[in-house]
Order: sequence, then structure tokens, then C-alpha cells
Amino acid sequence: SAVSSRSMASKTQVGFVGLGNMGSPMAKNLLKHGYPVIATDVFPESCKELQELGAQILDSPAEVADKADRIITMLPSSPNVIEVYTGPNGILKKVKKGSLLIDSSTIDPAVSKEMALAAEKMGAVFMDAPVSGGVGAASSGKLTFMVGGVEEEFTAAKELLSCMGANVVYCGQVGTGQAAKICNNMLLAIGMIGTAETMNLGIRLGLDPKLLTKILNMSSGRCWSSDTYNPVPGVMEGVPSANNYQGGFGTTLMAKDLGLAQNTATNTKTPILLGSLAHQIFRMMCARGYAGKDFSSVFQFLREEEGQ
Repeated sequence: SAVSSRSMASKTQVGFVGLGNMGSPMAKNLLKHGYPVIATDVFPESCKELQELGAQILDSPAEVADKADRIITMLPSSPNVIEVYTGPNGILKKVKKGSLLIDSSTIDPAVSKEMALAAEKMGAVFMDAPVSGGVGAASSGKLTFMVGGVEEEFTAAKELLSCMGANVVYCGQVGTGQAAKICNNMLLAIGMIGTAETMNLGIRLGLDPKLLTKILNMSSGRCWSSDTYNPVPGVMEGVPSANNYQGGFGTTLMAKDLGLAQNTATNTKTPILLGSLAHQIFRMMCARGYAGKDFSSVFQFLREEEGQ
């Protein structure tokens, strides 16, 4: 243990705010890599497990900022981010000059830019670094981080993010990480709906779903939703469709990301015909009891809509 305590001493502490489904496994990977973690969450029960693993738990983001000059935040939505950074007990109340603030939440790029400006006024650096890969990748440390911010700070950010992810990609100025994430998830949503419709049609035409999947995956219709994350129960193992659509990437989260795509499209006067339709479909699913299920349950939703 003399060796591990020496490596601990060489690594300065990292603050972590937001210990939800994604934040908790991410913070655990920082601990595994020998970083002392100082964390907080609005729900005290979220902190228990991390505390048992040796993290120090504090009462507010401001207190975390008082103790650590590198902080990662992982929060559900734009209002949470605004509160955690600029609220009465927010990070910017106690932030040290020269601090590096990395936000891995998926939010509106405009909010990331706002936070960066507010941080800059306090002499701190803010970067957006949303993730792709979900809870499984968070646990195994195989997330993809899309990073936006001042390029000179990217190396420092990458050192921390590499403990939690397999890919850390610099995207450009603040907000471009969010932009990349939103664009990816819009395509993912459209692709999943297309795959579900296609599989449903093929099954109605008497094709075996496993055979149809095999044909799609050696043809030009192949996509991630057909070859890695098939929405039809019984076609693939180890995916949510094989487990009553439990786990994975929730329909609520997909609806939220498509809402962000819709906002950004409106702000930039960009036509997203299928993106908007996908947004409506996933919102309708949320209203019909699919909110907690994986987004691939759109296959089940389609079958129900047609009354079998």
C-alpha cells in the first residue's frame, strides 16, 4: 500500500457533482485510477456507495469548488447545470482561479456557452464534454467524450476523461461537444425507428426476423440499430429487446435529446423533417407508458399502434 499511497499523493483531488446512473460509475473509475474524489449530489443516498469506496462527500457544489480545482459535472438537463454552476450554492460561488470545469451533461449548446462565459469571469475554464455509450460503458470506462472548449486546455481535460472513457475527441470551441452528441442521437433515433418499421413490415410479409436481420446486415440498409442493437425480441442476445426493453438508453432520455435537436434546429433555421417526427414519436411513447423502457421499444410501440 506504500506504492498506492505514493501514487495517490501525486494525483490531486478531483471534484464530482452529480452521482446518478452515469455520474456514479464515472466517479468510481476516477477512484480506481488513484484520484482522490470529492463529490456531492442533491440526493444524499446517491453518495453512500461512493463514500464507502473512499470518496469525500460534501454538502454543495460550492464546497466542492472550494476544495478541488478540477471538477466534473454530470447532470440531467440544462436547468440543473445552470443551478449547479451559477446558483446560490453553485460552483462559481467558490471557484478558484485557474480551475478546470468539465460538464459531461447533455444540454443545449447555448447553455454551455453561457456557463463558459460565467466561468471565464471568475478566472476559471469551462469545457463541455458530453458522453456517448450509456451506463454499461460508464461502468467499464469505455465512454466516448466529445469535448468543446479552449484547445490549450484539452490535454488537461483529456488526462481526466481518459480514466473514464476509451475515446476523447476534441470537437472545437465550447458547445461543439454538445452539437456532436445531439447530431449523433438524432441520427440514432431516426435509424432505430426505420429499423423497427422495416422489421415489422418484413415480419408481416412472412420473413423470419433473424433471417431478415442477417440480410439487412449484409445489404445497404445495415445500420447500428440493425446490427448491434436490434429492436426485435429474440433476434439478438445481450440487448434490451432481449430483456423486455429493460436497461439501455431510456425513451425519456431520447425524447429529451431530440428536444435539444429541435431547439438547435429552430435556432439555426435548419430543416430536420425526420428529426422532428422522431421527437414526436418518442414523446408520444413517453405519454403511453414507454418512458422507462429502452428507446428500441419503438418496435413494440409500432406493433401496438397497429393493433397487432
